[in-house]
Amino acid sequence: MIRSLPARMAAVATGLLCLGAAHAAQGYPDKPITLLIPYPPGGSADMLARPLGAQLQKMWGQPVVLEYKPGAGGTIASAQLARAKPDGYTVLMVLAAHAINPSLYPSLPYDTRRDFAPVSLAATLPMLVAAPLSTQADTIPELIAYAKDHPGKLSFASAGNGNTSHLAAEMFKQRTGTNMMHVPYKGSGPAVVALLGGEVSLMFDSISTSLPQVRAGKLKAIAVTGERRSALLPDVPTVAESVPGFVVNGWYGILAPAGTPPAVVETLSKGIAEALRAPEVKAQLNGYGYEVVGSTPEAFGRHIDRELAAWKEAVAVSGAKVN
Repeated sequence: MIRSLPARMAAVATGLLCLGAAHAAQGYPDKPITLLIPYPPGGSADMLARPLGAQLQKMWGQPVVLEYKPGAGGTIASAQLARAKPDGYTVLMVLAAHAINPSLYPSLPYDTRRDFAPVSLAATLPMLVAAPLSTQADTIPELIAYAKDHPGKLSFASAGNGNTSHLAAEMFKQRTGTNMMHVPYKGSGPAVVALLGGEVSLMFDSISTSLPQVRAGKLKAIAVTGERRSALLPDVPTVAESVPGFVVNGWYGILAPAGTPPAVVETLSKGIAEALRAPEVKAQLNGYGYEVVGSTPEAFGRHIDRELAAWKEAVAVSGAKVN
């Protein structure tokens, strides 16, 4: 078949683009990588990002710089990534809030699916209902009873409006017919500090950030939110044992800007999976309560699509709002 000149020129241009992308991937990475973190240091995202970044740096011989961009439920960091050069040198760790935000915010400065390239679902993590020792409930039934007898007296901390810790508590309120006051903080770290200080009554927090305080006897563990009890806290019941069907798991994934060459995304994805499965890294993360995943880009994209649909329904049912 004889092609027209425009068609041949288009084919040549496409070939040159593919060669350019392949060439970029061959040398990748050859300079520092910035990993944006949408919450302050000390939270569950930070506890995963540090060992992951250190292992990638060890494997690739290039610095992995953690840059913290907290605020607005992670949307500030997401907006920065959407504007970043799509070369694989700026990536973002997202949490479940990334899939929640489109249902909570009236408008976002980016499109949750169109403006990002999924790289890897790094890990999942159940939540822990943690409370100061002074909170007048030690179990979920006692918590529900006290909240119903004292409407509005109990308060719950969150890592920010629209965060999983916020929405999980709103879902709990809706499912149990209780009334508790929401107190948002800029990240899980500051929220746990407030919890330790007795400024709030409880928190649906990632198990990784509250567990050390529980083990130190500074907080008490009321329940976990996974489908089954945590191996780290086998004597602590699930919320579902008292509120059937109530299951909420956090998750952590890596995104690149849309337009990042597929070969670079693939290199990133395989590197992240290898880093997470390094015995010392996996043991450390398992000790914090994370379940290591390290998925393909395609699998992470499907996961985000499922989460967008699930959280849209959850937000509608809970009535959660972000001002």
